[in-house]
Amino acid sequence: MAAQNLGRGFLIMLATAIAAGGAFYILREHWAHALGLAPYLLFLACPLMHLFMHRGHKSHDTKAQD
Repeated sequence: MAAQNLGRGFLIMLATAIAAGGAFYILREHWAHALGLAPYLLFLACPLMHLFMHRGHKSHDTKAQD
């Protein structure tokens, strides 16, 4: 089982390295286009941040107050 987890970790690192290299190549060639999309990506990140960062608010009602 340890060898299986080691292989999975290696594949994740390999996929991350390939994705980072691809992103670097794309951004290097199309930097002006990427900067043009930056404000829209920031605007689209707001709902995701709200969804993931406010997940803990549900637990406030279930706590017993002493």
